[in-house]
Amino acid sequence: MVRSRAEDVDGYLAEVPEERKEALARLRELCRAELRGFAEVMAYGMPVYERDGVGEVGFASQRQYVSVYLLRDDVREAFAERLAGHDMGKGCLRFRRPEKIDFELLRDLLRATAAGPGQIR
Repeated sequence: MVRSRAEDVDGYLAEVPEERKEALARLRELCRAELRGFAEVMAYGMPVYERDGVGEVGFASQRQYVSVYLLRDDVREAFAERLAGHDMGKGCLRFRRPEKIDFELLRDLLRATAAGPGQIR
């Protein structure tokens, strides 16, 4: 999927490939449940969760995978051992197939993010 021009997350989710809709809707609900007090916005063509106007988490449906952007260095460092076996970019966790998304790991990462502010990369 190229960068979305959707105005809101509902519009974004309507654009994603059918085989990813359920997983991305579940990811959105997880973000909304765990990131209380964060604003859900569209930024950089994807859903982003901001605290005090600063994006800390985002997700995107890419051509080859679903990406979860973890923009806090401290959270990634705290979970380095659990993230070691996953496909990681500089600030994103990638899942090639929707059924491979580790929602338990994501829940723990989101909870750690919500626990307090930290440095954004």
